[in-house]
Amino acid sequence: MLDEIVATKQQEVALAQSQVPFEDLKARLASHFAERDFRAALTRTPGRLALIAELKRKSPSKGMLRERFDPVSLAKTLEGAGASALSVLTDEAYFGGHLDFLRDAQQFTELPVLRKDFIVDPYQVYEAAFYGADAVLLIVRILAEEQLSACLQAADRVGIQALVEVHSEADLTVALRHGAGLLGINHRDLRTFEMDPALSERLVPQIPAGKVIVAESGIQTAQDVQRMQRLGVCALLIGETLMRAADPAAKIQELFQGTW
Repeated sequence: MLDEIVATKQQEVALAQSQVPFEDLKARLASHFAERDFRAALTRTPGRLALIAELKRKSPSKGMLRERFDPVSLAKTLEGAGASALSVLTDEAYFGGHLDFLRDAQQFTELPVLRKDFIVDPYQVYEAAFYGADAVLLIVRILAEEQLSACLQAADRVGIQALVEVHSEADLTVALRHGAGLLGINHRDLRTFEMDPALSERLVPQIPAGKVIVAESGIQTAQDVQRMQRLGVCALLIGETLMRAADPAAKIQELFQGTW
C-alpha cells in the first residue's frame, strides 16, 4: 500500500506541474513566509503537552472515520477545545482530504497549520505554502536522503517549517543527520499499519536536547497522554481518536484530564 501511495503521489506531482509549472509556483511564492510559528505554538507553555489536532476524513486501514466532515466547523471546534496547532490531511485518493481543507483551516482559525501528506517532491512543499500551510510533514521512510534534503531546503526557502517523521532508530539517525529540529515519532508502521506503542520509549532517550518531539498515532486514552508526558515529548498529534468522537471537544477534555 505504501509503495502504491508513493507512486500515486509521483503521478499527482507530475500532473500538478503540467498545470502549474514549478517555476511559476516559485514565482508566486517569491516573498512568502509563514504567518504563524508552528514550533513556537508547540513550545509556548513549558511543561504542558501541546495538541496537534488532525482533520482526517478516512484512512486506508480504518476506512471512513467521519461521515459528516466539515473542515471549517471541525477546525474551529478543535481550536476552541485547546489545540495548539492543526494537522490537515490533504491526500484525496486514500484519505479523502483536499488542499482546500488546508486553506480553510488556515483562514478560519488562528492556529498554525501542518500539511500532512506523502511529500515526495519539493514541489509539494511549495504547494503547501501556497495553500496556507505553516509547516509540512516529511516522512523519512518514503524519502531518499537527497529527497529529504531537497524538501528541507524547499521548506527553508519558502519560509515554512518541517516536521520530520521517523519510525525507527535508522530513520532517527537520518533525520538528525539532516538537522531536523522538529521530530515526529509515528507509532504506526506505514508499511504494515501495525502499532508499536513502545517506540517513543526507545527513541526519545536517543534524541538530543533542544529538539521538539511530537508523538504520533495510537493516542487513545488519558493514560496514553500521561505516558507520553512522562517520556518528555512536547506535543501529541491526534487524529483518528478525535475524528471518531461524536464530540471532539469533549474527547480532548477526556484525553488531557490531569495534564492541562
